[in-house]
Amino acid sequence: MSTENQKALVALWNEIQHAGGRESYIRNELTRMGIEIPARVKITNIRNKEKKAAYIALRQKEEEARGFINKKVWAAYRATHIVDLGDGIFWKDPTKDFYDTHDRAQRREDNGIPELETVDQLVEALSEAYANGDSNIELDIPTLRWLCYHREVATTTHYKSFSIPKKTGGNRQIWAPMPRLKSVQKWISRNIAEKLVNHGAAHGFISGRSILSNASVHTNSKIVVSMDLQDFFPTFTFNRVKGIFRAAGYLEGIATLLALLCTEAPRKKIKFPDEKNPGKEKWVYVASGDRCLPQGSPASPSLTNAACLRLDRRLAGYATKYGWRYTRYADDLTFSFPADSAKSPKTDLLIKRVQEFVVSEGFIVHPNKTDKMGTGGQQKVTGLIVNGVGKPRVSKGFRDNLRAAIHNQEEGKELMYEEESLETLMGYASFIFSADPTKGTTLIEKLQALEEE
Repeated sequence: MSTENQKALVALWNEIQHAGGRESYIRNELTRMGIEIPARVKITNIRNKEKKAAYIALRQKEEEARGFINKKVWAAYRATHIVDLGDGIFWKDPTKDFYDTHDRAQRREDNGIPELETVDQLVEALSEAYANGDSNIELDIPTLRWLCYHREVATTTHYKSFSIPKKTGGNRQIWAPMPRLKSVQKWISRNIAEKLVNHGAAHGFISGRSILSNASVHTNSKIVVSMDLQDFFPTFTFNRVKGIFRAAGYLEGIATLLALLCTEAPRKKIKFPDEKNPGKEKWVYVASGDRCLPQGSPASPSLTNAACLRLDRRLAGYATKYGWRYTRYADDLTFSFPADSAKSPKTDLLIKRVQEFVVSEGFIVHPNKTDKMGTGGQQKVTGLIVNGVGKPRVSKGFRDNLRAAIHNQEEGKELMYEEESLETLMGYASFIFSADPTKGTTLIEKLQALEEE
């Protein structure tokens, strides 16, 4: 819809409201059109044939005009109201209900998140992010509905899907949002999700915390236990994400829209017969699961931290009670038992209890990714070695491999692996920088020099 048409429909809806509502507006329009509105009577009570025919003609003329006016009214209503959001999504205009938190306004104020009580307020808040610097682009209610609308079978998608190899084998599916939706998700992350309460044990995607701060908790340990939450992002379904926004202090309708903007169903691209063009086929995107947080959205990490607050509290409470230390970096859970403790770690009991807590919070521990690391071997936490009293460090083998790759590039030789590039080498150097700025800076400078050649 063009901006001019949208503005005209908004103006029409304002006119309808000013007239006193839909029926009053229709009557005014009928009068303006010179159409007589006959008094309603039972047609069987009209005995005179001529009068009956005249009455029927007037009613038919009125109904035809009403049909025409109603189309305009409905178009104006859809331009100014969400109306519906697709397959299986319940919608009602934002109003208070039984499930609202009793202190909604106070919760928003405590977290420093914006007041968004109406759809119009949400549109206004997201408009600048959606425009993404283009003054000719405006976010309106039909566009917001288009961004949120859920279809089990869709002809277009707001995401670009691709896969990247996992370090442990297999592929990781990434759903990267299109630029304007990505800007909207960044706004939601910065202005809402990142301001929600998260636990001190969480270190992933939080300002001031990192893989280094995560690993630093676990130095000088008798034993380190690492566990992985399976299918982490898909665990956060649409209803679960909506619950985050409701708990933050937003009404049902606003929470629904925010959750739809931040979730998507995993989809498969399939060829389908094109009904409009017999004999031809078209590509469609078929939902293969429930809407959930996509890995690739800028809003997903901060929302998972907010959603894991109770899990983190329970795991941290248990760990502290029995002498363990606990941190979480995204889906990686790490526990360590201090080397200076006089007690002996009950590792198997810890693993059993953690699995119970995790399942009760709606997650699953990956069956093949639980590691117990004693002092006799390398103890690794988020890729950094934590053996002994010193600060976490990158393994010597990792640094040596990167130095060799940089040297080969300086000598004009090929990289060792097909998937490597100067960009990936820069990522490795940044990883080293996060643990050891001095050594990392030297490697980054060498790579920058190669990029300039």
